[in-house]
Amino acid sequence: MQNLFASSIVRPFARPLLVLALLIGWLSGCATSEGLAQKSKGYYQEGVASLEHDQQKAFVSFQKAVKLDPSNKEARYVLGHILALQGKLPQAEEEFGAAAKLDENYSEAYTYLGQVLEKQGRWTEAIAAFRQALTNPLYATPDLARFHLGRSLAHESDYEGAMEAFEDALVVNPPNVPPALLHLELGRVYYKLGFERRSRESLTKVTTLDKGGEYAAAAKELLTRLKP
Repeated sequence: MQNLFASSIVRPFARPLLVLALLIGWLSGCATSEGLAQKSKGYYQEGVASLEHDQQKAFVSFQKAVKLDPSNKEARYVLGHILALQGKLPQAEEEFGAAAKLDENYSEAYTYLGQVLEKQGRWTEAIAAFRQALTNPLYATPDLARFHLGRSLAHESDYEGAMEAFEDALVVNPPNVPPALLHLELGRVYYKLGFERRSRESLTKVTTLDKGGEYAAAAKELLTRLKP
C-alpha cells in the first residue's frame, strides 16, 4: 500500500514537470529563431551598406541573411536584384518568387518578377505578375507595374489593354517612369489602334520632354509615318 501511495503522490507532479520541460524547449526554440532572425537582419543591413560600392560583398551578405532566415523577404528581393543584374534570370526569378510568396502584398517583388519573366519571353506569366502587383492599393509606385504591364500587353497585341495601362500610369504623381518614355509607348499603341491624332499628340510631347534624346528620336521617326 505504501508504494501505491507513493506513486499516487508522484503522478500529480509528473505531468506539470513534463509540460514545463516542453515549454522550456519551445521557448528556447523561439529564442533561437529570434536570434537567427536578428542576425539575418544584421547581414541584410550590412548588404545594403555595401551595395553601391561593393556588389560582391553585398551579395554574400544577402546570401547569409537568407540562409539564416529564409523568410527575410527584403534580403531575397535584393538578392534577386543582384542576380538579375548579373543576367542569372532563373535564380533571380526564384528569389523574387520566394519573396512574393512570403507576402502576397509585396508588389515590388511581383513587379520585378514580371520583368524577369519578360526577359525570358514568358509574357503571359509576366502579365499575371504585373496584375498581381497592382492588386495592392497601397503600392507606392504602381506606374512601374502599369508601364511594364502595358508593354507586355502590347507585345501580345492587346493594344486596348496596353493603352489603358499606359494611360493609368500617366496619372501617377510623382512619376517613377520617365514621362517621355510613357508617352512614347502610348503614342506607339495609339498608332497601332489607328488613333492618329492621339498618337501625334503623345509623340509630340515626347519631343518636348526629351529634346535631343533617344526617346525624342524614336518619336520623330514614328511621326514621319503619320499622315499630315
